[in-house]
Amino acid sequence: MYQKFRNQFLSFSMYQNFVQFLQYYYQSGCLYRLRALGERHTMDLTVEGFQSWMWRGLTFLLPFLFFGHFWQLYNALTLFNLTRDPECKEWQVLMCGLPFLILFLGNFFTTLRVVHQKFHSQRHRSKKD
Repeated sequence: MYQKFRNQFLSFSMYQNFVQFLQYYYQSGCLYRLRALGERHTMDLTVEGFQSWMWRGLTFLLPFLFFGHFWQLYNALTLFNLTRDPECKEWQVLMCGLPFLILFLGNFFTTLRVVHQKFHSQRHRSKKD
């Protein structure tokens, strides 16, 4: 069973590493710009609040995030299908599929909620101006 899922999992791991690098680059760019504007301290690690210029970087990042989320779903479905294989006698295959499904659901809906929240807060802020 491992050999049937191995290449897919290794590819997913490399893609996830790439997306984490993109997230790091986006976050450090946001913090650098805020430090340059004097709005953040040099020791800040995260940004609370959202400004309009951050949308450009986030809209670049979102397709990569959503692709990774759906890859998590694909991994879960692949593992669930492997449990139907007559050669599969291990219960661990099913138990490895469950975390991928839970990760997909949590990551996907959290990302949707955050984007929706930021979009509405930005629209609400622009109406006040």
